[in-house]
Amino acid sequence: MSSGRGVWQLELVLGAIAISFSAVFVRLVHVSPTVSGFYRMLFGGLILLGIMVFRRERLQLGVRNFLFLALAAACFAADLMLWHRSILYVGPGLATLLANFQVFVLAAVGVLFLKERLTLLQCFSIGLAMLGLGLLVGSGWGHLPPLYHRGVVLGLFTAGAYAGYILTLRNIRTTGKPGSAFATITVVSLITALILATAVGVEGDSFAIPSWSDAGWLLLYGLVPQVLGWVLISTSMAKVGAAQVGLVLLLQPTGSLIWDWLFFGRRFTAIEIVGAVIALAAIYMGSMKSKTAAKAVG
Repeated sequence: MSSGRGVWQLELVLGAIAISFSAVFVRLVHVSPTVSGFYRMLFGGLILLGIMVFRRERLQLGVRNFLFLALAAACFAADLMLWHRSILYVGPGLATLLANFQVFVLAAVGVLFLKERLTLLQCFSIGLAMLGLGLLVGSGWGHLPPLYHRGVVLGLFTAGAYAGYILTLRNIRTTGKPGSAFATITVVSLITALILATAVGVEGDSFAIPSWSDAGWLLLYGLVPQVLGWVLISTSMAKVGAAQVGLVLLLQPTGSLIWDWLFFGRRFTAIEIVGAVIALAAIYMGSMKSKTAAKAVG
Protein backbone atom coordinates (compact mmCIF):
# COMPACT_ATOMS: atom_id res chain seq x y z
CA MET A 1 0.00 0.00 0.00
CA SER A 2 1.42 3.36 -0.97
CA SER A 3 1.61 6.08 1.67
CA GLY A 4 -0.61 8.34 -0.44
CA ARG A 5 -3.34 5.72 -0.70
CA GLY A 6 -3.08 5.09 3.02
CA VAL A 7 -3.71 8.78 3.71
CA TRP A 8 -6.84 8.78 1.52
CA GLN A 9 -8.12 5.67 3.28
CA LEU A 10 -7.52 7.26 6.67
CA GLU A 11 -9.38 10.41 5.59
CA LEU A 12 -12.31 8.29 4.40
CA VAL A 13 -12.45 6.44 7.71
CA LEU A 14 -12.29 9.67 9.72
CA GLY A 15 -15.02 11.22 7.55
CA ALA A 16 -17.33 8.24 8.08
CA ILE A 17 -16.72 8.35 11.84
CA ALA A 18 -17.44 12.11 11.90
CA ILE A 19 -20.77 11.55 10.14
CA SER A 20 -21.64 8.70 12.51
CA PHE A 21 -22.00 11.27 15.31
CA SER A 22 -24.87 13.05 13.52
CA ALA A 23 -27.65 11.21 15.34
CA VAL A 24 -25.89 11.74 18.68
CA PHE A 25 -26.14 15.52 18.31
CA VAL A 26 -29.85 15.23 17.47
CA ARG A 27 -30.47 13.37 20.73
CA LEU A 28 -28.39 15.79 22.81
CA VAL A 29 -30.08 19.05 21.83
CA HIS A 30 -33.35 20.26 23.33
CA VAL A 31 -34.98 21.66 20.22
CA SER A 32 -37.53 20.21 17.81
CA PRO A 33 -36.37 17.84 15.02
CA THR A 34 -36.91 20.44 12.29
CA VAL A 35 -35.12 23.16 14.23
CA SER A 36 -32.06 20.98 14.83
CA GLY A 37 -31.94 20.20 11.10
CA PHE A 38 -32.17 23.90 10.30
CA TYR A 39 -29.23 24.82 12.52
CA ARG A 40 -27.13 21.95 11.18
CA MET A 41 -27.60 23.20 7.62
CA LEU A 42 -27.29 26.88 8.54
CA PHE A 43 -24.08 26.55 10.55
CA GLY A 44 -22.61 23.94 8.24
CA GLY A 45 -23.61 25.86 5.11
CA LEU A 46 -22.12 29.12 6.35
CA ILE A 47 -18.85 27.43 7.28
CA LEU A 48 -18.75 25.73 3.87
CA LEU A 49 -19.51 29.06 2.20
CA GLY A 50 -16.56 30.65 3.98
CA ILE A 51 -14.30 27.83 2.80
CA MET A 52 -15.74 28.12 -0.71
CA VAL A 53 -14.97 31.86 -0.82
CA PHE A 54 -11.47 31.25 0.56
CA ARG A 55 -10.84 28.66 -2.15
CA ARG A 56 -12.36 30.96 -4.79
CA GLU A 57 -14.77 28.28 -5.87
CA ARG A 58 -17.35 29.17 -8.50
CA LEU A 59 -20.88 27.92 -9.06
CA GLN A 60 -22.73 28.34 -12.34
CA LEU A 61 -26.31 29.00 -11.24
CA GLY A 62 -28.32 28.78 -14.43
CA VAL A 63 -32.06 28.17 -14.18
CA ARG A 64 -31.76 24.44 -14.77
CA ASN A 65 -28.94 23.98 -12.28
CA PHE A 66 -30.75 26.03 -9.66
CA LEU A 67 -33.94 23.98 -10.04
CA PHE A 68 -32.05 20.72 -9.58
CA LEU A 69 -30.13 22.14 -6.62
CA ALA A 70 -33.43 23.22 -5.08
CA LEU A 71 -34.89 19.75 -5.69
CA ALA A 72 -31.85 18.14 -4.04
CA ALA A 73 -32.25 20.50 -1.09
CA ALA A 74 -35.97 19.64 -0.79
CA CYS A 75 -35.14 15.93 -0.70
CA PHE A 76 -32.47 16.47 1.92
CA ALA A 77 -34.79 18.66 4.01
CA ALA A 78 -37.37 15.85 3.96
CA ASP A 79 -34.58 13.41 4.85
CA LEU A 80 -33.60 15.40 7.95
CA MET A 81 -37.17 16.02 9.11
CA LEU A 82 -38.03 12.32 8.87
CA TRP A 83 -34.71 11.02 10.22
CA HIS A 84 -34.59 13.36 13.22
CA ARG A 85 -38.03 12.22 14.32
CA SER A 86 -37.08 8.59 13.82
CA ILE A 87 -34.01 9.14 16.02
CA LEU A 88 -36.17 10.44 18.85
CA TYR A 89 -38.59 7.47 18.59
CA VAL A 90 -36.25 4.48 18.07
CA GLY A 91 -32.79 5.83 18.92
CA PRO A 92 -29.78 6.91 16.84
CA GLY A 93 -28.58 3.42 15.94
CA LEU A 94 -31.71 1.89 14.45
CA ALA A 95 -32.83 5.15 12.81
CA THR A 96 -29.49 5.50 11.01
CA LEU A 97 -29.42 1.86 9.98
CA LEU A 98 -32.91 2.14 8.48
CA ALA A 99 -31.95 5.33 6.61
CA ASN A 100 -29.10 3.45 4.95
CA PHE A 101 -31.62 1.18 3.27
CA GLN A 102 -31.48 3.89 0.60
CA VAL A 103 -29.28 1.50 -1.42
CA PHE A 104 -32.32 -0.68 -2.02
CA VAL A 105 -34.49 2.29 -2.98
CA LEU A 106 -31.84 3.26 -5.53
CA ALA A 107 -31.87 -0.30 -6.88
CA ALA A 108 -35.66 -0.18 -7.24
CA VAL A 109 -35.48 3.15 -9.08
CA GLY A 110 -32.89 1.68 -11.42
CA VAL A 111 -35.15 -1.26 -12.27
CA LEU A 112 -38.40 0.69 -12.60
CA PHE A 113 -37.22 3.82 -14.38
CA LEU A 114 -33.71 3.30 -15.74
CA LYS A 115 -34.23 -0.19 -17.20
CA GLU A 116 -31.43 -1.65 -15.12
CA ARG A 117 -31.30 -5.29 -14.08
CA LEU A 118 -30.70 -6.46 -10.58
CA THR A 119 -27.61 -8.59 -10.12
CA LEU A 120 -27.83 -11.84 -8.20
CA LEU A 121 -25.85 -10.18 -5.43
CA GLN A 122 -28.37 -7.36 -5.19
CA CYS A 123 -31.32 -9.77 -5.14
CA PHE A 124 -29.64 -11.72 -2.36
CA SER A 125 -28.87 -8.51 -0.46
CA ILE A 126 -32.52 -7.40 -0.55
CA GLY A 127 -33.65 -10.70 0.95
CA LEU A 128 -30.89 -10.48 3.52
CA ALA A 129 -31.92 -6.93 4.42
CA MET A 130 -35.51 -8.04 5.04
CA LEU A 131 -34.25 -10.82 7.28
CA GLY A 132 -32.04 -8.41 9.23
CA LEU A 133 -34.87 -5.91 9.58
CA GLY A 134 -37.20 -8.62 10.80
CA LEU A 135 -34.74 -9.71 13.47
CA LEU A 136 -34.13 -6.10 14.51
CA VAL A 137 -37.73 -4.95 14.91
CA GLY A 138 -39.95 -7.99 14.40
CA SER A 139 -39.43 -9.55 17.80
CA GLY A 140 -42.20 -8.33 20.09
CA TRP A 141 -43.44 -5.85 17.47
CA GLY A 142 -47.01 -6.05 18.72
CA HIS A 143 -45.92 -5.15 22.25
CA LEU A 144 -43.83 -2.14 21.25
CA PRO A 145 -45.32 1.35 21.74
CA PRO A 146 -46.95 3.17 18.79
CA LEU A 147 -44.17 5.79 18.71
CA TYR A 148 -41.63 3.03 18.16
CA HIS A 149 -43.69 1.75 15.23
CA ARG A 150 -43.81 5.28 13.87
CA GLY A 151 -40.05 5.65 14.24
CA VAL A 152 -39.40 2.52 12.19
CA VAL A 153 -41.72 3.71 9.43
CA LEU A 154 -40.14 7.18 9.43
CA GLY A 155 -36.68 5.59 9.22
CA LEU A 156 -37.70 3.68 6.09
CA PHE A 157 -39.23 6.84 4.58
CA THR A 158 -35.92 8.55 5.34
CA ALA A 159 -34.25 6.02 3.07
CA GLY A 160 -36.57 7.09 0.26
CA ALA A 161 -35.91 10.80 0.79
CA TYR A 162 -32.17 10.27 0.92
CA ALA A 163 -32.27 8.18 -2.26
CA GLY A 164 -34.00 11.10 -3.96
CA TYR A 165 -31.24 13.40 -2.73
CA ILE A 166 -28.54 11.10 -4.12
CA LEU A 167 -30.27 10.70 -7.48
CA THR A 168 -30.74 14.45 -7.87
CA LEU A 169 -27.14 15.24 -7.00
CA ARG A 170 -25.97 12.52 -9.38
CA ASN A 171 -28.02 14.11 -12.16
CA ILE A 172 -26.53 17.53 -11.41
CA ARG A 173 -22.98 16.20 -11.48
CA THR A 174 -23.41 14.14 -14.66
CA THR A 175 -25.60 16.35 -16.87
CA GLY A 176 -24.93 19.87 -15.64
CA LYS A 177 -21.93 22.09 -14.99
CA PRO A 178 -22.68 23.68 -11.63
CA GLY A 179 -19.03 23.93 -10.54
CA SER A 180 -17.12 21.74 -8.11
CA ALA A 181 -18.77 19.19 -5.85
CA PHE A 182 -17.69 21.36 -2.92
CA ALA A 183 -19.53 24.40 -4.27
CA THR A 184 -22.57 22.29 -5.08
CA ILE A 185 -22.95 20.91 -1.56
CA THR A 186 -22.45 24.39 -0.11
CA VAL A 187 -25.37 25.81 -2.06
CA VAL A 188 -27.54 22.75 -1.35
CA SER A 189 -26.83 23.17 2.38
CA LEU A 190 -27.94 26.80 2.38
CA ILE A 191 -31.07 26.13 0.32
CA THR A 192 -31.91 23.23 2.65
CA ALA A 193 -31.56 25.60 5.63
CA LEU A 194 -34.03 28.00 3.95
CA ILE A 195 -36.54 25.19 3.34
CA LEU A 196 -36.25 23.97 6.92
CA ALA A 197 -36.66 27.53 8.22
CA THR A 198 -39.94 27.72 6.32
CA ALA A 199 -40.99 24.37 7.77
CA VAL A 200 -40.23 25.61 11.28
CA GLY A 201 -42.57 28.54 10.69
CA VAL A 202 -45.32 26.30 9.32
CA GLU A 203 -45.01 23.95 12.30
CA GLY A 204 -45.18 26.89 14.69
CA ASP A 205 -41.87 26.06 16.37
CA SER A 206 -39.44 28.57 17.82
CA PHE A 207 -35.91 29.19 16.58
CA ALA A 208 -34.83 29.98 20.15
CA ILE A 209 -31.93 27.90 21.44
CA PRO A 210 -32.65 26.99 25.09
CA SER A 211 -29.10 27.11 26.47
CA TRP A 212 -25.46 27.71 25.63
CA SER A 213 -24.81 23.98 25.77
CA ASP A 214 -27.52 23.44 23.15
CA ALA A 215 -25.93 26.15 21.02
CA GLY A 216 -22.59 24.37 21.29
CA TRP A 217 -24.07 21.01 20.31
CA LEU A 218 -25.85 22.58 17.33
CA LEU A 219 -22.65 24.27 16.20
CA LEU A 220 -20.80 20.96 16.45
CA TYR A 221 -23.65 19.30 14.56
CA GLY A 222 -23.06 21.70 11.69
CA LEU A 223 -19.28 21.49 11.90
CA VAL A 224 -18.52 17.80 12.47
CA PRO A 225 -20.81 15.87 10.08
CA GLN A 226 -21.79 18.59 7.61
CA VAL A 227 -18.36 20.16 7.14
CA LEU A 228 -15.60 17.90 8.49
CA GLY A 229 -17.22 14.60 7.54
CA TRP A 230 -18.27 15.73 4.07
CA VAL A 231 -14.92 17.37 3.23
CA LEU A 232 -12.93 14.29 4.27
CA ILE A 233 -15.19 11.89 2.38
CA SER A 234 -15.49 13.98 -0.77
CA THR A 235 -11.74 14.50 -1.09
CA SER A 236 -10.86 10.85 -0.50
CA MET A 237 -13.73 8.95 -2.17
CA ALA A 238 -12.33 9.21 -5.70
CA LYS A 239 -8.89 8.02 -4.56
CA VAL A 240 -9.86 4.56 -3.32
CA GLY A 241 -11.77 1.64 -4.81
CA ALA A 242 -15.59 1.59 -4.83
CA ALA A 243 -15.75 -1.63 -2.78
CA GLN A 244 -13.49 -0.09 -0.17
CA VAL A 245 -15.61 3.07 -0.07
CA GLY A 246 -18.77 1.05 0.52
CA LEU A 247 -17.14 -0.95 3.29
CA VAL A 248 -15.66 2.06 5.10
CA LEU A 249 -18.88 4.05 4.88
CA LEU A 250 -20.62 1.29 6.83
CA LEU A 251 -18.78 2.81 9.78
CA GLN A 252 -21.53 5.45 9.83
CA PRO A 253 -24.50 3.20 10.73
CA THR A 254 -22.20 0.91 12.73
CA GLY A 255 -20.85 3.88 14.69
CA SER A 256 -24.37 5.15 15.33
CA LEU A 257 -25.34 1.77 16.81
CA ILE A 258 -22.26 1.84 19.05
CA TRP A 259 -22.85 5.45 20.18
CA ASP A 260 -26.49 4.58 20.94
CA TRP A 261 -25.27 1.84 23.28
CA LEU A 262 -22.35 3.80 24.73
CA PHE A 263 -23.92 7.24 25.26
CA PHE A 264 -27.64 6.52 25.68
CA GLY A 265 -27.63 3.10 27.35
CA ARG A 266 -29.43 1.30 24.51
CA ARG A 267 -29.39 -2.44 25.18
CA PHE A 268 -29.49 -4.81 22.22
CA THR A 269 -30.63 -8.40 22.52
CA ALA A 270 -28.63 -11.16 20.86
CA ILE A 271 -31.29 -11.41 18.13
CA GLU A 272 -31.12 -7.65 17.49
CA ILE A 273 -27.32 -7.78 17.22
CA VAL A 274 -27.53 -10.59 14.70
CA GLY A 275 -30.17 -8.63 12.79
CA ALA A 276 -27.99 -5.51 12.74
CA VAL A 277 -24.98 -7.46 11.44
CA ILE A 278 -27.10 -9.07 8.73
CA ALA A 279 -28.60 -5.71 7.73
CA LEU A 280 -25.17 -4.08 7.54
CA ALA A 281 -23.88 -6.91 5.35
CA ALA A 282 -26.94 -6.53 3.11
CA ILE A 283 -26.40 -2.77 2.77
CA TYR A 284 -22.80 -3.34 1.76
CA MET A 285 -23.68 -5.96 -0.83
CA GLY A 286 -26.56 -3.87 -2.14
CA SER A 287 -24.21 -0.96 -2.80
CA MET A 288 -21.69 -2.97 -4.80
CA LYS A 289 -23.19 -2.41 -8.26
CA SER A 290 -22.50 1.31 -8.23
CA LYS A 291 -19.01 2.40 -9.22
CA THR A 292 -19.37 5.56 -7.20
CA ALA A 293 -20.55 4.89 -3.70
CA ALA A 294 -22.55 7.68 -2.15
CA LYS A 295 -21.85 8.71 1.42
CA ALA A 296 -24.14 7.50 4.17
CA VAL A 297 -27.00 9.57 5.80
CA GLY A 298 -25.95 12.23 8.14
